[in-house]
Amino acid sequence: MNYTLNQLKIFLKIAERGSITKAADELHLTQPAVSNQLKNFQDQFDIPLTELVGRRIYITDFGKEIAQSAERILNEVAAIDFKTHAFKGQLTGRLKLSVVSTGKYVMPYFLSSFMRQHPGVELQMDVTNKERVIGSIEENAVDFSLVSILPATLQVEKLDLLENKLYLVSKSSTSFHDTGFNKDLFKDLPLIYREAGSATRQVMESFFDQQHVLGVKKMELTSNEAVKQAVLAGLGYSIMPLIGIRNELQSKELQIVPVSGLPITTMWRLIWPKGKNHSPVASAFLRHVENEKAGIIREHFGWCKDYV
Repeated sequence: MNYTLNQLKIFLKIAERGSITKAADELHLTQPAVSNQLKNFQDQFDIPLTELVGRRIYITDFGKEIAQSAERILNEVAAIDFKTHAFKGQLTGRLKLSVVSTGKYVMPYFLSSFMRQHPGVELQMDVTNKERVIGSIEENAVDFSLVSILPATLQVEKLDLLENKLYLVSKSSTSFHDTGFNKDLFKDLPLIYREAGSATRQVMESFFDQQHVLGVKKMELTSNEAVKQAVLAGLGYSIMPLIGIRNELQSKELQIVPVSGLPITTMWRLIWPKGKNHSPVASAFLRHVENEKAGIIREHFGWCKDYV
């Protein structure tokens, strides 16, 4: 046996996500690199760790046992690293976050300086759908979650971070002669929605309900990036968070369609269960965000003020 810690980490992530593609995304590696490391790892065992059925990968019973062992080994290695940093007087431990998918445009900027200041901190951030984010709070599985709409059924504490503005967006080559809200406008617009349960979907449907508009639902997609690409391709229109379309607006690939009642403004917030006892790392991160958020917003999100 000559497997590496990196191979253990990659195999564990594949086992957790049930997908080489998803594992590659979360590890910030290319899919071929992950596939190659998986092959090298599997070649060291006489019993299969995975099996392919169609285009899906499944973890065998033996593979699940190896994944459990890999998790224990990686936890022990992390503990050694933490003890080393603690001996040097550095802040050590894990910071666990769950972030709704569009929050990936926000959260890294509130993390970067904290992580540079505290090299002994290990970050675990799950960028996922709203349902899983709320589940992580219910199960007390993370230190903080980033949401744009507060969960109605949970008692949580919160820290406001940044305004989240949503606009009706179209491909720039489309011309509109009228400005202001016009119900007739939506009769002919093929609308692209996020999946049911998404915060963006919730805001979009609420807007149409308030305006008594029956839009033409063209399609439903499961990520903000997928919606953006569909709009860019001319497949339809959508109400989208400004934070995720900066480059496309600046390159004039997308345009904001002026509609009264828009933008809709919500708030990006860190939330955690009411009464939660924070770890030293989580407490330090919360203090950092409270102290630095004004400067972070000014430096990284000042451009949002260009759009009203």
